[in-house]
Amino acid sequence: MAYKFEIYKDKAGEFRVRFRAGNGEIMFSTEGYKAKSSAKNAIESMKKNGPDAEIDDQTD
Repeated sequence: MAYKFEIYKDKAGEFRVRFRAGNGEIMFSTEGYKAKSSAKNAIESMKKNGPDAEIDDQTD
């Protein structure tokens, strides 16, 4: 299984995005969105901006 984004509805009826690793483990989940288009926009934003995101190691 490859990494993938999943759009789903939560118990409150809001759209959320979760990101699954190749082994099926959920790596993260977003906040809830009222519109499905907003969840899709969140995915596109992560794809676009994620590769250049800095790492903020707050353990130092």
